[in-house]
Amino acid sequence: MTPLDDHPLRYALTNELHARPFPVAAAPCTVVFLAIKKTDAAAARDRNLDSMHLINLLDRHGAQHPQPGATHYAGQIGRHWLKWEQHTEFVAYTAITQNVSDRAFDPADFEVFPPDWLMASPGRRITSIMMRVVKRSKDAPVTQALSDWFEPESLAVARVLDDSAICASDFRIDPAGHMRFALFVSKETGRRRTGRIIQRLCEIETYKAMSMLGFARVKDLMPRIGELDKTLSDLMVEMTDDSASPDDLLPQLLSTSTELETLSARSSFRFGATEAYEAIVNQRIAVLREERFEGRQSFADFMMRRYDPAIRTVKSTERRLQALSDRAIRAGDLLRTRVDVERSAQNQALLESMDRRADLALRLQHTVEGLSVVAISYYAVSLASYLLYPLTKAGISKGMLTAGLTMPVLLGVWFAIRQIRKRLE
Repeated sequence: MTPLDDHPLRYALTNELHARPFPVAAAPCTVVFLAIKKTDAAAARDRNLDSMHLINLLDRHGAQHPQPGATHYAGQIGRHWLKWEQHTEFVAYTAITQNVSDRAFDPADFEVFPPDWLMASPGRRITSIMMRVVKRSKDAPVTQALSDWFEPESLAVARVLDDSAICASDFRIDPAGHMRFALFVSKETGRRRTGRIIQRLCEIETYKAMSMLGFARVKDLMPRIGELDKTLSDLMVEMTDDSASPDDLLPQLLSTSTELETLSARSSFRFGATEAYEAIVNQRIAVLREERFEGRQSFADFMMRRYDPAIRTVKSTERRLQALSDRAIRAGDLLRTRVDVERSAQNQALLESMDRRADLALRLQHTVEGLSVVAISYYAVSLASYLLYPLTKAGISKGMLTAGLTMPVLLGVWFAIRQIRKRLE
């Protein structure tokens, strides 16, 4: 049997599905998460700098380096288990340490990432998380911990994955600069399921932060979009005025259209990324299968009240920008139609003028032809008279001879010119 040839990407694509395994964790443990993003043009950044920054951290612990060109890494660094992932716009570090500190959310737990190493980062922090993972036996201690650790007004808490755990966060930045998450794990919950919940929570916060960059972009754009909207509306009003010259309107319309297209082009990536990140946030929350804890708001409730309005603002601004671009295109079409109509009217007037000039030329030609008949006849009569002068000796006077020749010569010249005209026509 002849073996089948594999597509050159078959194994690479299959392995990609298993390239980023979930962490494995057992309560109690402390999770420290960090996402770093370059401020500008993050998608086109030098990714080698990300790898060099990771290697710098690994060298401090004598850990093995990742493969060249790797986009993910997992391994032990000292007493911490580290996971590194390189994404389109950011790099994520997850460090899991067994056991928890006596002080909840102790800033010292974040020292797995040394300050000087953080200062050498090729980007800036987009978010960081301190997660405290503990075992749960009863609900009363959980309620007390939530009261001690989080802001009640914005606290989101829910039972997840068929009561495998209770997760909570107030989505606020604490004095140390981190987001706080708490995970209370049931005794029956395994290490792999605990790891999946940890990763889902980190992804919810990370992609929420990344999608909010679109909202920040929209806040910068909205004043200028409002100005362009008014400018375009004023141009449309001016176009209804017959006295307005297209030569004056066209430069303004071109300038407005160009700026709208520029804004749209510069914002298209951010708008698209925001939509993708929002979908991930909602999907990650959905797979947690939340159930209410003591009637408190869930993660989905929090996102619906605090997060969704911002995302709707981004989407509405994107639609508004597209609508303005479409309006500018229609305005250009209307202005072009107006110019075409005016040009047609000018052409019509020009043709009428040419017709009048042609008619005058024809009349002048007929007049000239008439005069030419007279002139030719005059010279023809003179020549014929000279030719017939010998007849005057027979008693015919010169005047009578000229008079007799005039009418026949005149008719002959007229007939000859008429025949010439017929042949030319």
